[in-house]
Amino acid sequence: MTANKPSSPPPPPASTSADGAKTWSGRFSEPVAELVKRYTASVSFDQRMAAQDIRGSLAHARMLARQGIISRADLAAIECGMAQIKDEIAHGEFNWNPDDEDVHLNIERRLTALAGDAGKRLHTGRSRNDQVATDIRLWLRDAIDRILALLAAFQRQLLDIADEHAATPMPGFTHLQVAQPVTFGHHLLAYYEMTRRDAERFADCRRRTNRLPLGAAALAGTSYPIDRAGVAAELGFEDICRNSLDAVSDRDFAIEFCAAGALLMTHLSRLSEEIILWMNPRIAFIDLGDSFCTGSSIMPQKKNPDVPELVRGKTGRVNGHLMALLTLMKGQPLAYNKDNQEDKEPLFDTADTLIDTLRVYTDMIASIQVKAGNMRAALAQGHATATDLADYLVRKGLPFRDAHEAVALAVRAAEARGVDISCFGLRELRDAMNPVPGAAERLDGDVLEALGIEGSLAARAHPGGTAPAAVRAAIARARADLDQGM
Repeated sequence: MTANKPSSPPPPPASTSADGAKTWSGRFSEPVAELVKRYTASVSFDQRMAAQDIRGSLAHARMLARQGIISRADLAAIECGMAQIKDEIAHGEFNWNPDDEDVHLNIERRLTALAGDAGKRLHTGRSRNDQVATDIRLWLRDAIDRILALLAAFQRQLLDIADEHAATPMPGFTHLQVAQPVTFGHHLLAYYEMTRRDAERFADCRRRTNRLPLGAAALAGTSYPIDRAGVAAELGFEDICRNSLDAVSDRDFAIEFCAAGALLMTHLSRLSEEIILWMNPRIAFIDLGDSFCTGSSIMPQKKNPDVPELVRGKTGRVNGHLMALLTLMKGQPLAYNKDNQEDKEPLFDTADTLIDTLRVYTDMIASIQVKAGNMRAALAQGHATATDLADYLVRKGLPFRDAHEAVALAVRAAEARGVDISCFGLRELRDAMNPVPGAAERLDGDVLEALGIEGSLAARAHPGGTAPAAVRAAIARARADLDQGM
């Protein structure tokens, strides 16, 4: 007979935390490789959702107790343990363990150590899939609220400068060529309107973000008698995600946020480009405060607009995050896939970049020193009031195409003499326009007023126009909208 061999020892658990508690199923016969642990762990970056994870877990626990799924004693132990965990995190005393993979398991591991079996019961009726989807929506909702507040502060600063310079004339450009006179205040209001739409996009994104995934569990819902509406109400969600598969698998709300962020950064990048051009000594429309610029290590005269330049650069960074999330989602079948762990770093960095940019931009805009004399002087180059002269002839009865041709001839004559058309007198204008039938004889002494900068500005007094009165009215409306939270 063959002697009986001693039985083999049971295989080690797949993954254990520092205190020996299993963090997931004993289904596996081998421990996770150290390289795999490092590769798949997310706690280094998703721990920033700890506050949201605790909020969501407490709301879930209270619902479980209300529904009779866990006892009131368990709830009390969970609440007590979570309070201690929150305090440990706030004071930097929490032990974040990469072996526990992510923020959710780290907190659950600590809760179990503090609350015993009650901590193990917290995960009843939910999965990490709907848990992380809830946490990220809570986190993003908070980030959007902060961004909207910072965006409003930026807009108010922009309006203050626009109000101060509602009547300061400068060239308006198309193709970077002098086009028509505008005011500096009117020019800045264009960026107010852009960022106003940005704020609307973030508010819309917040509404779609603010739907509760918790209760979807892994993908199919749960057999426990949960109360999703009650959890939604406690956490401030406006609605629940209505399909469990969709709730855990899609990240369109994060993509939408990054798209709104990319548009905001694009608008700030455009303004940055203009600030850089305006600071160039050959243009010299503005100057920035020294605290927002740097010098050169070799050229002592340099004053470089580093902040707006970096905003241009960071715009590419945010655009890249948008493309990363779109690419991340494009090939995923339903429902949850590990790919979605890669959603957080682009999302977090986009929010961080927007917040930092808005903070520094608001302060930088306040430091702008406007060189109004240089702006006005630039209007003497480029025949900025030529369109006003054409409009004058049309009001006198000349067809617009004929008026356009007559003024083009006057501009050519002015360029031949090396002067701006606004320098021409009545006789010179008549001589230049004489080839166009009916043009010269329609010119009277009041034509010189049409060629003046103030006359050009004042003529555009309709809503949305560049007349100082229209600019001040637009600023008043904008301030009222901001005061009403619009």
